[in-house]
Amino acid sequence: MRLALVLAWTVAASAALAQPAGRTPLPVVERAVQGSQCVAEPAVMRRNHMEMLKHQRDDTVRAGARSGQFSLKGCINCHASRETGSVARGETNFCVSCHAYAAVRIDCFECHASKPSGPAPHPAGATLAVPVVQPALRGARQ
Repeated sequence: MRLALVLAWTVAASAALAQPAGRTPLPVVERAVQGSQCVAEPAVMRRNHMEMLKHQRDDTVRAGARSGQFSLKGCINCHASRETGSVARGETNFCVSCHAYAAVRIDCFECHASKPSGPAPHPAGATLAVPVVQPALRGARQ
């Protein structure tokens, strides 16, 4: 009998203290300052931006291509906050809000500037640079 009372009291207390289940709040992302359309659809960018940036990084390091459709500088020029002038300074800044939500550390700005360096054209109109072709080594078979 005593066990039944304790069990009933526990169930009643749990029901009284329970709050309606809610969803985790989505990140608040500031809209882009420049341009009317991103270089890719938002769903594509959310899922693949890191791969696009890594590919652009490789083109920059290996071929010297400093401009391109998916350059970090292009992202920063469009998405820097009107308030902070940065993509990584405030909680609602473009990069910080989503990366905090996803619990992903941003390490881009340990080396790169998080603020635009000056006016630049929208990257959607940019073209990738032609890769540099290395000359064949002497004596190498072709």
